[in-house]
Amino acid sequence: MASICHSLSFPSLSKPTSFLTPKSLTQVHFPRSISTARPCKTRPTDSPSSATTAGVQDDPKTNSLPMSVDNLHRFFDLNIGKWHGSFHQFDASGKLMQKVSTRLSVSSYGEDELISLIQTLYIKQPPTSTSISGYDEEPEWAEYKIKETNMFTVDKYQQIVFFPDERAFALRYQTAGMLETVLRQGVLGEDDTGEESPRNLKLPSRLPSIVCENCLYSQEKDRRARAFHIMDPKGVLEMLLIFLEDRGDGVLSHPSLDSITRDANRILPFLGRWKGHSITKRSGVYGSTIAEADTVALLEMDDMGQLIQDITSTSDQRDVTTNVHWTGNIADNLITFDGGYQITLLPGGMYMGCPTDIAKSVAESKSFHLEFCWLEAPGKRQRLVRTYDVEGLAVSSTYFSETKLHLVRGAYEYDVILVVTPYLFKILN
Repeated sequence: MASICHSLSFPSLSKPTSFLTPKSLTQVHFPRSISTARPCKTRPTDSPSSATTAGVQDDPKTNSLPMSVDNLHRFFDLNIGKWHGSFHQFDASGKLMQKVSTRLSVSSYGEDELISLIQTLYIKQPPTSTSISGYDEEPEWAEYKIKETNMFTVDKYQQIVFFPDERAFALRYQTAGMLETVLRQGVLGEDDTGEESPRNLKLPSRLPSIVCENCLYSQEKDRRARAFHIMDPKGVLEMLLIFLEDRGDGVLSHPSLDSITRDANRILPFLGRWKGHSITKRSGVYGSTIAEADTVALLEMDDMGQLIQDITSTSDQRDVTTNVHWTGNIADNLITFDGGYQITLLPGGMYMGCPTDIAKSVAESKSFHLEFCWLEAPGKRQRLVRTYDVEGLAVSSTYFSETKLHLVRGAYEYDVILVVTPYLFKILN
């Protein structure tokens, strides 16, 4: 098998991105809006990006805790193997711009604190213009060596948050240099004619404000979805990337995000009432859960075609209850909520959410969130929400596991108490 080898290393951290310039990559700040626990009461909020955590308590001591060796090994074990999949690039409105086949080989070397993860990405190249008619040319795969992950990088540079039991993780990149190389060389291949970009391919900014990866693993098979938010230097969503991958040594068919339903119906599976549980962990503190909560989320459309979303979250200690209620409008596959938050509906039962303007959030000293949701099977979904502080530093991530509640004879078949109105919910608790 022919291959083209490229080495992908992250550019120097001495070149900070435009408006998000953290004082220190290891320093973690928690905004007051998410760090102060209060007595038992319901707290309404008017910002959709505030609907993540109930009762997150700030403990400065946890900020200095490194990742444990045990959890580092568990994180590596979750990733090790040969992954076959497909890469999808979408614009902010959910339009598919590019799709290519990929392979990822992941292994490790070393022991204990010195263990490192090695990843090699292979991207299937387009047929060359010099191929001989009637001759089946062997596919060529470009090879990319991705920067190693070890005890030092997971906390200092990548700010990984890992949920070992739930099989999910989130991390951030300092630049989009790797993605640009993969897109430019991996997709163009030998047919690069010197144009700025091929048709339907958009290259990311060289100095994006944020590159965030949220990864969710299938609950039914050895499959995972890795979702990337790419925010441009001005803090506006530039593109969305999805790697959908199956693990296995044999020849596997590459999974794809081919939509089963028409684009106009992408919203339908998410409508209804969802009951679930959330776990919040702080960045760089593996195994350190700082909050758990029971959640009830409602998404419905009124007679005027306006979307109504209501989320109620109650901490495990039952001492803090938050309620977020907001309205929004949908145009094609883009939902825009009042308060400056947007959700892009994607094929394959997925959506990704982010602020419409991160620069505005930073200017107003507000924290913000990036979200990835995967509804792999009807009525069951996972969500991963990454929280950033007012300086654009990733401070925590929240994992949600939720089940849709079905109406049976005028009542919901699961735990009726938890699906009543927020007012009655407050009284009962």
